[in-house]
Amino acid sequence: MSYKKLEISILSKSVSNEIHRMTLEDLPKFEIFEEASQIRRASKSIRSNIVEGYGRRRYKGDFIKYLTYAFASC
Repeated sequence: MSYKKLEISILSKSVSNEIHRMTLEDLPKFEIFEEASQIRRASKSIRSNIVEGYGRRRYKGDFIKYLTYAFASC
């Protein structure tokens, strides 16, 4: 099984894409380079931490740690 088949990974990818679109279209122009950038990086961090945790799922403590990081990025 791959992380790509995990429902949470699929959802996090779609949320990340939607947030990226929203930050480019819906925020005022003066916020695009600062706040929008931080929001986009945080949304991408969610999926990155899920994938990293999945790669370390053999060690339950590491897996939980990375899922906690993903939750914190929300």
